[in-house]
Amino acid sequence: MSKTPLACTPHDHARCVSSALAEADHLCQRQGVRLTALRKRVLELVWQSHRPLGAYDILAALSEQDGRRAAPPTVYRALDFLLENGLVHRIASLNAFIGCSHPEHPHQGQFLICRQCHTAIELEQPSIAQAIEAAAATVAFSVEAQTVEVVGLCAPCRSAA
Repeated sequence: MSKTPLACTPHDHARCVSSALAEADHLCQRQGVRLTALRKRVLELVWQSHRPLGAYDILAALSEQDGRRAAPPTVYRALDFLLENGLVHRIASLNAFIGCSHPEHPHQGQFLICRQCHTAIELEQPSIAQAIEAAAATVAFSVEAQTVEVVGLCAPCRSAA
């Protein structure tokens, strides 16, 4: 899959966000789960940039932008729903969340994370997941989930240096 990730290319970000929200609506309807107004708003906040966003950043944005006084458990429940339904990924090293670029099918999370601007680029490379599965099998290890996080410099930050 050699498609260039959106985070790496100039694009209409408003359209990017609205597309992600429309796809989330469609997937939730198809799966028979409810994308409530709060869950949708949390997803929209996560998609506002291609940088991972922490739960407390989301909470702050809800109160600043929406005037909503949500409690941390409310935001965490919304994020749990979005994670369970494949609409976001958790970037463990940053304790933050990013919108899933491929929510239409289950897959393993693979991310390139810029240490300078914090942009996270989601990859979908089945060969990486297969290599991990094969290596695990050699030691009789059963892989239940994979998240690969690679830290470095994105092209724009490298060019600016």
